[in-house]
Amino acid sequence: MSATTGVLYGIGVGPGDPELITLKALRVLERVPYVFAAASTKNDYSLALNIVRHYIAQAEVEPLHFPMTSDRGILEQAWEANARKVLEVLQRGQDAAFLTIGDPLTYSTYGYLLKTVKKMNPEIQAVTIPGITSYNAAAALANIPLTEGEESFYLVSGARGGDRLREAIATSDNVVMLKTYRHFDKIFETLEELGLLDCATCISMCGLSGQTVVHDLRPLRNQKMPYLSLIIIKRKGRGF
Repeated sequence: MSATTGVLYGIGVGPGDPELITLKALRVLERVPYVFAAASTKNDYSLALNIVRHYIAQAEVEPLHFPMTSDRGILEQAWEANARKVLEVLQRGQDAAFLTIGDPLTYSTYGYLLKTVKKMNPEIQAVTIPGITSYNAAAALANIPLTEGEESFYLVSGARGGDRLREAIATSDNVVMLKTYRHFDKIFETLEELGLLDCATCISMCGLSGQTVVHDLRPLRNQKMPYLSLIIIKRKGRGF
């Protein structure tokens, strides 16, 4: 690797509360000259950037636009285009940080970006700094143990509805379902069919203004949920 090539830092900024960022991440943000943050193709807003903006010293900040789609071709084009922007900075010898909400390697855009950058230039050095996940923060907020004793724990996406929940709950004691906002109605129906409504807790906007913890999901039927919503399901019951 060239001595003049910069280092890519993948930084997890935590779930939303600015105080839940690690000291290691703060030290990197205080010195890197360049910061990238994921944004949608509709605007430049980045929640991850908003969480830590006042921690950033004098870095140049650039949003990277990623489309909200399941079309693999469109996604790969975006990953490659954004990887080229990151590589331009690194190949000038500048270090750069990429911000991601939660943890960089848990359902994160950073994982795809990192793989693409390394594919284009395998010699690039990457340092990934873990962050507190949304489900860890949500469990703490609701005071719900994710696992106890010999229990198992399953993390699953709700982006395609309740089908994965059926698979997960059949083999696990506890399930956390992320990305529940779009198909919340179908997930609710699945919980109801499986007799799990009294075992489920919904946490929305954890660490942000308007955060909620709902232990009885029935009033949420047919409600439009916030984007940052997850459900913790304990098959043996919450115990309270």
